[in-house]
Amino acid sequence: MPGLEEIAREIYGEDYQRIVRSYDLIGDIAIIKIPEDLLDERRYILGEEMIRRHSYIKAVYRQASPVEGLFRVRRLEHLAGEERTLTLYKEYGCRFLVDVARVYFSPRLSYERRRISELVRPGETTVNMFAGVGTFTIQMARAGAKIHSIDINPYAVDLHVINNGLNKVGDRVYTYLGDAGEICREQGFRDVDRVVMPLPELALDYLPTALEITGEGGWIHVYLHIAYTSDEEEALDKAVEKVRTRAEENGYMILEARAREVREVAPRTAQVVVDIRVSKPC
Repeated sequence: MPGLEEIAREIYGEDYQRIVRSYDLIGDIAIIKIPEDLLDERRYILGEEMIRRHSYIKAVYRQASPVEGLFRVRRLEHLAGEERTLTLYKEYGCRFLVDVARVYFSPRLSYERRRISELVRPGETTVNMFAGVGTFTIQMARAGAKIHSIDINPYAVDLHVINNGLNKVGDRVYTYLGDAGEICREQGFRDVDRVVMPLPELALDYLPTALEITGEGGWIHVYLHIAYTSDEEEALDKAVEKVRTRAEENGYMILEARAREVREVAPRTAQVVVDIRVSKPC
């Protein structure tokens, strides 16, 4: 965020780097992290100054907890500006209504969402097992895919349906509320061309379902959090091995596997995506 470093330096002195290290700007709402030992009245001054100097910011919150719970949301403390958590976020020509207090959302996955959409072939059938407010799904639908999009959070699904309309893809997106494994079984999905699994905490657990519904030669995109001790290559190798092992345990063969680091989520912990093309058992 332009100017945040300058504001934080004025208020926190040499501790400013610990403030600016991690923040999110989602629509017109800014969310910042402040270490526990710096939680004093200065945080409110920081919020007020961010709004005063940046007219596009209407509300500032502090992230008061890690992402947690079934819906993977974070507790927020209001610091300045409007007391609302619903905002309109724009990305690569798409518009998304996001409630930052009630759904999981990260602007840091914008490149990854774009990358997946560029892999989509017009007319293919895709399943997004952990869809949130529809950010991956809608970009894939705009690329010409028909998508079955699932999430267990009712607030996210409600916003997803609205976002389908905002982006004029309602005729290509089928939205479901519930557990991804149960929905896939109930709907009888089979031989889909692509499965997206953007929930690192559960991706390996649901991989058997993804393998079962994917057609011969189809693609699955598995997102994982991988701890490593040396470098990025170690994280990529470990991610591929985890996915390959789980696939082989379920009788599937991986025809092709590609891994890339999406981002660092903690010291020596990377979010990695493994793109696999699978062969069904005989």
